[in-house]
This record gives sequence, structure tokens and C-alpha cells, in this order.
Amino acid sequence: MSPRSCVTWLFALACVTSIAAAQTPGTQTPAANKPAAAKPQARPPASAATGPEFERLIKQATEARQAERWEEAIGLYGKVIKLAPDYVEGHWYQGTAYYTLDRHLPCRDTFRRVVRLAPKNGAAYAFLGLCEFGLKDYDRSLQHLLQSRELGVGDVPDLAGIARYHTAIQMTRIEQYEQALQTLGEFANEGNDNPRVTEAMGIATLRMPLLPAELPAERREMVLMAGRASYMMATRNTAGADAAFGLLATRYPDSPHVHYAYGVFLLQEQADKALAEFKRELELQPSHPWSLMQIAYEYLKRGDAATALTWAKQAVSMAPNAFPARKALGQALLETGDIEGAIRELQAGLKIAPDSPGLHFTIARAYQRAGRLDDAEKARNEFTRLDRLSRTQRSGAQSVGGHIDR
Repeated sequence: MSPRSCVTWLFALACVTSIAAAQTPGTQTPAANKPAAAKPQARPPASAATGPEFERLIKQATEARQAERWEEAIGLYGKVIKLAPDYVEGHWYQGTAYYTLDRHLPCRDTFRRVVRLAPKNGAAYAFLGLCEFGLKDYDRSLQHLLQSRELGVGDVPDLAGIARYHTAIQMTRIEQYEQALQTLGEFANEGNDNPRVTEAMGIATLRMPLLPAELPAERREMVLMAGRASYMMATRNTAGADAAFGLLATRYPDSPHVHYAYGVFLLQEQADKALAEFKRELELQPSHPWSLMQIAYEYLKRGDAATALTWAKQAVSMAPNAFPARKALGQALLETGDIEGAIRELQAGLKIAPDSPGLHFTIARAYQRAGRLDDAEKARNEFTRLDRLSRTQRSGAQSVGGHIDR
């Protein structure tokens, strides 16, 4: 398949082997495997420059770029931007040529110039983040890919999909599993069951802080099974997901996080079975804080705050820096009458996650019960603001740990 025919995310992701997974040192992906995203349909940020020499170079550079003579195009655009250093299109097309050739370092440097000249261009941030990913500068890569999602990349589905995928796998790498699954769930909402998406969903489902390229071969089958189950969960194929998670738990009964993942799926319609799966996970991993949290939240949902309190205390003991554990404990304390204790726990949670709508909502109730009406009003207002922002940013309902991720 030629680069020109890779015009959708489904094919673009399959074509991009150097960007869709971290390469081992010394490997190089042929430029022929690059997707159409290397020549984005998005218009580069506009800028103005004139003069006969400038126009001649632009014509030559454009011809080289359209003929995919990338090295020649790079040199010609270099001459263009020497004449007009603020000519954004010149930097843009030089950067995409570097991207096509997997020359990540000059690609990064070029798109740094683009975003300085056009700080609202989301597509430029996407390319910058992808080049940083190629350089294994993961923290900056994730930062810039998130920025591109916030700004939008225009009507370029292949670039948007590649940026989304890399955002998700890097969230998994830093153990933001729920956020990763939520992001990958956008592909499921589109009906995109690309094997790379399934693999990434499986890694996040099994809470493995790895990039796909780092996945051990012996764990790949289990990961793909988990990914298919989560994909069906995201597409609301309840019967299929139930069968897939059940098979996963049967085939890999002693593997970490398998029973937890199955329990999360079961929470919506089979809560008793979900509790049994969480407790099975705790038999394998007695200090598994997420199972403890899920059990606490389920008992809170049932109105059994006293039982929830026991589990929430264990969750905080195992994961004192996890804000959902603090939220569960604060809510359980509030419902059992320890208002001041609830406020202390919820305030501790807000120090960890000041942008959590759920924490602000719960602490507003605690302040109200304590007679701190001004504080309650402020917390309610902040909840409203953050909740609106969260709903705007989220796509779809896919979330492992639905009770605890906000």
C-alpha cells in the first residue's frame, strides 16, 4: 500500500510502524510505509512573504514535496526560511518531510519553531508530540499530544487517530489506565477494531505500565484477549464482553488484574459477581488498592456505609496518594456521621487531585452538614465548573473503574 492510499486511520495506523510503536535502537522504517499524515491535508498556519527569489524557491520546494523527493524538499524549504524566517508554511513542510523520513530530532526542532509561530495550531502540536515520541521524550510527547487534542487537528482523521493512539499508550505507560481506556474507547465508538487498538486496550485493561513495543511475547495472547473483551465492553456488546472476560478469567486465573477487570465489567449488572471477582483479585494481590476501592464504592452504592468504611480504610492504607481512595473514605465517614473526619479525608484528596469533580461534590455535602455554608457554595460552584469541563473533554462512556476515576 502506498502512502497516498493510506487515507484513513484504520490503514494509517497499520502503515506506521515507527510511530505506532517505539523502535529498538538502530531500526529504521522505510519512508514508503509512511501514511498520508506525513503530508497532512490540514493547511499549515498562514503567513506572508514575497519576492521573486522566494517565489522561485517555493515553486521548486513544492514540486519536490509533491514528488516525494523529501531530502530535496528539506533543503529547498531550508533556503526558503532563510529568506523568510517567519514563513510558517516553510517550517511546516520541512518538518513533515523530516517526519516522513523518521528524522525525529530535526522534525522536533522544526515543529518547535512552528508552534512558536502558530501557538494555536493543534496539528503542529500533534507532529511535535509524535516526533518527541520517536525520540523517547515521553513526558513532553504526552504534554504536546494532549495539547493537540485540546486545540484540535482539523479535518485530518489519520493524524488525529495517530495522535490519539499515542496519547493513550503513553497514559498507560504512566499508569493512567482509566484515562487510557477512555481515550481508546473513542476508536471503539467509531467502530475501529484495528489490532493495535485492541492490543493497547488489553495492556491498559491489565494495568501494565508498558508501551506496546515493550510487551513480552509470552503475554501477548492474554493481552489481546483482554483487549477484545474491553473493546466489546466499550461498544456495549454486553453478551460478548461477558463471555470474553469469563474466558480470560478461566484461562488466566492467576494473572494479576484479570479478576479486577472482569469485576469492573460485572459491576453494572451483576454486582454480587463483581464483588466476588474483586475479592478473588485480593486473594492473589492482598494489597490491590483498586479492588479495595471498588468494593468500598459498591457498598456505598448499596447504602451500607459501615461496611464500605472498612474497605475504604484498607484502600487508603494501601494507596494513601490515590485520590479515589480518599474520596471513598471521606464519603464513608460522612455517611457514618464522622463529618470532621470526612472533611479531612476529602481535603487530603483535593490536595492530590484538585480537578476532581466528584471530590468537590462530596466535600460540598460535608461542608453543608458541618454548617460551613460559604465553603459548601464554593465547592458546589467548583464542581459545576469541573463537571462541565470533564463532560466536554470526555468521549463515550468507556471507563474501567467507572465509580472511582473522577
